Amino acid sequence: MESLNPATGEVLETFDGDDEESVDGKLQRAHETYEEWHEWTIEERQQLLSNAADVLRDNKQKYAELMTKEMGKPIDSAVSEAEKCAWVCDYYAKHAGEFLQDERIGTEPGVDSYVSYEPLGPVLAVMPWNFPFWQVFRFAAPNLTAGNVGLLKHASNVPQCALAIQEVFEEAGYPEGAFTTLLVGSDKMESVIEDDRISAVTLTGSEPAGRSVAETAGKHLKKTVLELGGSDPFVVLSDADIEDAATTGAQARCINSGQSCIAAKRFIVVEDVHDEFIEQFTEAMESMTIGDPMEEDTDIGPQAREDLMNDLHEQVEASVEAGATLEIGGEPMDRVGPYYPPTILTDIPDGSPAANEELFGPVASVFKVADTEEAIRRANDTTFGLGASIWTQDKRQAKQVARDVEAGCVFVNELVKSDPRVPFGGVKNSGYGRELSKQGIHEFVNKKTTWLAEMSSTDEMIE
Repeated sequence: MESLNPATGEVLETFDGDDEESVDGKLQRAHETYEEWHEWTIEERQQLLSNAADVLRDNKQKYAELMTKEMGKPIDSAVSEAEKCAWVCDYYAKHAGEFLQDERIGTEPGVDSYVSYEPLGPVLAVMPWNFPFWQVFRFAAPNLTAGNVGLLKHASNVPQCALAIQEVFEEAGYPEGAFTTLLVGSDKMESVIEDDRISAVTLTGSEPAGRSVAETAGKHLKKTVLELGGSDPFVVLSDADIEDAATTGAQARCINSGQSCIAAKRFIVVEDVHDEFIEQFTEAMESMTIGDPMEEDTDIGPQAREDLMNDLHEQVEASVEAGATLEIGGEPMDRVGPYYPPTILTDIPDGSPAANEELFGPVASVFKVADTEEAIRRANDTTFGLGASIWTQDKRQAKQVARDVEAGCVFVNELVKSDPRVPFGGVKNSGYGRELSKQGIHEFVNKKTTWLAEMSSTDEMIE
């Protein structure tokens, strides 16, 4: 298992990975730790999570540089990612006790009925490389605090990030086995999921990976949460602030060098403002600084792997061959590393990759539509349903369009983003279940109903 710097091609470190015996030992330790860990008080678990937030903040530059070197994330974004991980720890350190309180339910006189939220056990998290710290912490912060323990199978190209995350929890004072990294390939996942010591599974990644994990977990009746791909619409209506929409649109398409499941991918623009939007959007895309991801002014670094860039380029070429117009970009850059420039496609025919597939890189698909009704139809014309961004200055229209668009979250006059305070997840082929907020911490708990009928007095029971 190699840790490789995509910007330079340098192999940073090589890992042997866990063999079958090592995996078994880590599963057993997690199982045994859970037996004690879930008995800890919520206050004790919240304090450790607060400690983890401190560790992240104190070492944010170190962790940011690790993310940048291992997957090419621009350094400024990597620092922000480390800070966001500390935020999600702070959030659940403050609110987990409230979210996990028994919920009393009025049923009938003389009955004390309530729902309690109790942990399930060891939860396996299968995580991707594109936000190597954040996507792990948005799983780990609520689940560890709920009383579960976590096992991480991270993407194989970010092993150093995976081990660093385990160290964060160790330095925060968590007991051994509360959070464990498994250095294994995807071919080992089926046997791990099937293991009786695993209680549930969560995955963030591709649709095929999600289907595979869900199939295996389903055979063994284990709960899953899946956050899969997206082809997020960015809908610009006729009364939108075009300058703001174009500037934010470029940012939304190129965030993390375009490698984000919730990046804006399909720009759906009403024809009244289409030409003006294209002009300003093109200018904003061309203004992005492409370069060394360790430089603070870099907006776009390399793609995480060369094979991923090649797949992206094949999608662009196939779309152009099908009839799409290439406005800017569209060719890998002539430099060391898998760099792909900001790219805009227009006149995109249905059935082409740019119309129907997720393009995981800085490539924008722009569609001209007649009106709001057609914009909604085009937005929903996808198998995905993760996020959507709507641009309009009419609040009533914004609320209606937000209801009509099929997505797990809709942001009006803002790019789509995850936030600890609101639930995050998708519909259709973007997966199911929710992370973050109150809904996220309730995904991997036993929602236990207790019905306590009125009892006779001691004297009556004796008689």
